[in-house]
Amino acid sequence: MKVARIRDSKVKETYGIISDDGKSIVTKAEIQQQTGIPVPPNIKDFMFRGWLDEVRQHKNKLKYNHKVTDVELLVPIPNPPKIICLAFNYYDHARDAGLTPSDEPVIFMKPRTALNEPFKDVICPSFVTRLDYEAELAVIIGKETKKVTEEAALDYVFGYMIMHDVSARDIQFKDKQFTRGKGIDTFAPCGPWITTKDEVADPQNLQIITKVNDEMRQNSSSSNMVLPIRRIISALSRTMTLEPGDIISTGTPAGVAMSMKEPKYLKDGDVVEITIEKLGTIRNRIVFQ
Repeated sequence: MKVARIRDSKVKETYGIISDDGKSIVTKAEIQQQTGIPVPPNIKDFMFRGWLDEVRQHKNKLKYNHKVTDVELLVPIPNPPKIICLAFNYYDHARDAGLTPSDEPVIFMKPRTALNEPFKDVICPSFVTRLDYEAELAVIIGKETKKVTEEAALDYVFGYMIMHDVSARDIQFKDKQFTRGKGIDTFAPCGPWITTKDEVADPQNLQIITKVNDEMRQNSSSSNMVLPIRRIISALSRTMTLEPGDIISTGTPAGVAMSMKEPKYLKDGDVVEITIEKLGTIRNRIVFQ
């Protein structure tokens, strides 16, 4: 199922389930009316405390009465406990950067304030001179995870979504670490919803495409990851407890601006569109202020 956090026509924040084709939605209030299940007001409780599983048993009763275009899609998870991001986790991206991939996760953290809606503008400070894009497959943890084996790791996944790891390369290279250049407000558009893991048979075989002003920049597959999702989760869980709602962004493939012979960094007014197979599309305009 596809779960979305939304703002409806009455400017009320709520959540809903998206139809299989991604075009229609049934809201929280309608889910309760149509199934008789007293679903909770909080989307985290709905996703991580068994309510979604109960609703899934009555899926045939759901009537998707509204178009997705009639609501505003928000950040799917409000205030996630952690946003963990991997660096150089694709063979082609590491090669383009002249690096040898690590056999352990190389991570940095994004602050929650960087999260941004799937179709909202990315606001870039005017002092940034080299703004770059990174399309990433993000994993949503579904239950507390500590010292899990690789074989069992995917049992702890709730679902997947798209993450755009917007990056100020000039700051990143000056600081020689990633937090400030990737942690600016609005620098993590994500969504457009969370697709539950049962709809993604193989998360290691999903096409990833980035377009800037309709020009193809990235065209790869999650099969090119250095560390697969199972190994990422297992390795991270040996050093930190993963919690329900944690976001793990698994790195970006080749094609980013900084790796080009003549880099095409993002400019004011550019539109970045990221599509990941089975997960949907997000689209964000770049605004320098």
